[in-house]
Amino acid sequence: MAVDGEPQSTEKNTGVAEVGKVEGDKHDTLKYHLLGPSLTKAGQDSVDQQKVSEIIYNASKGSKFFNNEEYKDKNLTQKIEKILARKRQLERIDLASDLRRADEYIAELELSRDLSQTVVHIDCDAFYAAVEELDRPELKHVPMAVGKGVLTTCNYHARKYGCRSGMAGFVAMKLCPQLICLPLNFEKYTAKAQEVREILADYDPRFESASIDEAYLNITEYCQEKEMDPAEVVAQLRNEVAEKTKITISAGIAANAKIAKIASNRNKPNGQFLVASDRATILAFMRDLPTRKVNGIGRVFERELDAIGIKTCGDLYAQRAYLSKLFGHKAFQFLMQCYLGLGRTQVSPAEEHERKSVGTESTFRDMSDRTELRAKLRWIAQELEKDLTRTQFKGRTLVLKIKLHTYEVLTRQTVVPKAINTAEDLYNYSVPMMAKLEREIPGMKLRLMGLRCTHLVSTKKDDVDFFGTRRFTNAINRTTNDHEGWEVWPDSEFEAAARQEREDEMEELERLSQQEQQQAIESPDGTESRSLRSQEAMEEANRRRKHGREVLPNPKKAQPDSANSSLSPAAAEKKGGAEAWPCPICGFPQVAQDREFNDHIDYCLSRQTIKEVATAAMPVEQTCGGGGGGHENGRLSKRKALSAGRSTDARKKLFFGNMN
Repeated sequence: MAVDGEPQSTEKNTGVAEVGKVEGDKHDTLKYHLLGPSLTKAGQDSVDQQKVSEIIYNASKGSKFFNNEEYKDKNLTQKIEKILARKRQLERIDLASDLRRADEYIAELELSRDLSQTVVHIDCDAFYAAVEELDRPELKHVPMAVGKGVLTTCNYHARKYGCRSGMAGFVAMKLCPQLICLPLNFEKYTAKAQEVREILADYDPRFESASIDEAYLNITEYCQEKEMDPAEVVAQLRNEVAEKTKITISAGIAANAKIAKIASNRNKPNGQFLVASDRATILAFMRDLPTRKVNGIGRVFERELDAIGIKTCGDLYAQRAYLSKLFGHKAFQFLMQCYLGLGRTQVSPAEEHERKSVGTESTFRDMSDRTELRAKLRWIAQELEKDLTRTQFKGRTLVLKIKLHTYEVLTRQTVVPKAINTAEDLYNYSVPMMAKLEREIPGMKLRLMGLRCTHLVSTKKDDVDFFGTRRFTNAINRTTNDHEGWEVWPDSEFEAAARQEREDEMEELERLSQQEQQQAIESPDGTESRSLRSQEAMEEANRRRKHGREVLPNPKKAQPDSANSSLSPAAAEKKGGAEAWPCPICGFPQVAQDREFNDHIDYCLSRQTIKEVATAAMPVEQTCGGGGGGHENGRLSKRKALSAGRSTDARKKLFFGNMN
């Protein structure tokens, strides 16, 4: 089956070569970089990106932001020169063994290809703007954006002028003077997002939130139960969201999350795009795909790949022998999976993902006064305490992050003698790090400060049951096929790096916008109202940063009594949407119904059951009775325990001693 719904518009204005390369212009790559992290957003195809880049270049030239971007671009250019020199060296030697290993890895990857699942990536169209337009319908027909200092979302009228998310507000006004910018209202957006999430839970209760306005679903079971094909299910889902929430969503449908994410951007707004689940179609889809379209390849990595002749995912194959030596083994694995169109098929709620750290940070006007810096540090410690309490963690390592007024970012960390989560401890252990930085940098002037806890320790009280054993967690992984061990992809590291690149860019653009406002304040016609707007922009930036890191649990669907009463515990576990209660005795999941659950506990507490469990947990020497028949009796006891649906390992945790 061919790729469904292929749009006629070409993939233009997305590569380095598309941004007005002029021979001898040393700032050509810088101009491309200044286009921002959201160049590939939908609605940009008809925009003259060369004109946009010139406006951004001229508007920011001479600012600290511009100088910092110029410095980073120069460093990247030097790095690329080293990559090209290394490649020239490699071209002079025999890489037959590297080529063979690359082909062997590709063959192994092919064995992991799973075409049995249907994964959907849904993305709300211009979400913040769409929510605001519900309250002010007149804004639907004019260029409008949400965000003051930096645009967070633009409607499609504004995108025609080159405006997009991640653009400094004053630059957007130069592109579109009639642009209307509204302040962010996170409470409103969260409430609307929850309405959408309630609907998603009907199609996959274990859907995975990627952000406030996007999510992944595995609709394989839903399609089978309803006897519908994926395109019909997604069309039904989109119509239901539009009808109930009054906003539109776009969707990508594919065999894995990577392709679904790419596909969801193809028919925006209010459309869907299906990549058929067969190998030939997937390879054809990836062959002509610009590398920047892949989630995990940001502007820096894109430019490095472009330098060695890789513009599309199809170009990766010819360079496969060089990739590991030029970019590292993980990058080689990631890129080969991109070439083959492989990705994860497992989808699970975001709250079940292993958390690596908890942190908070704040941006502010240039600050150098020691007393003010200590007060800011204490406030950040109090905010981090709230986040650690909410997420139920303590940290064994504390990291202090600062950004100087020159945009240089520095971090210091300390290993604390005990896991901490109180504001007092966080502040006391961070003060020595701050004091050391002040000694190293006399007259230190900051514009950002943050604290982060890593090496986390859970403070959840339900980790251990009545008997001291770890409770069963109903974080049930969705089994896909016999190659489940292949469900480990390096995507997350590259996606995190690309996401951090975007966040850093947003911070710098926020500061550029604040600087522009500050210059207006200091000019003869400056006013106090401009100063107030500058302060509001900083507060908005801090709220945006904090809001973007919140993870909300999936909505729980209430099940009627008749829905699960006939399910066995195994069926309840398999049924991802049915809630399963862990038994405090055996630790196994049970149907979430009072009567059935109580009956099971009575069974587990019966004297005979406990005797069998204890006997099964004893060493063979204690149960054999000294004779050959005793060995047989020991095996029979274990069979009885196993026949009740319990593993021997689980029984070893429940040894009650002599029950006679």
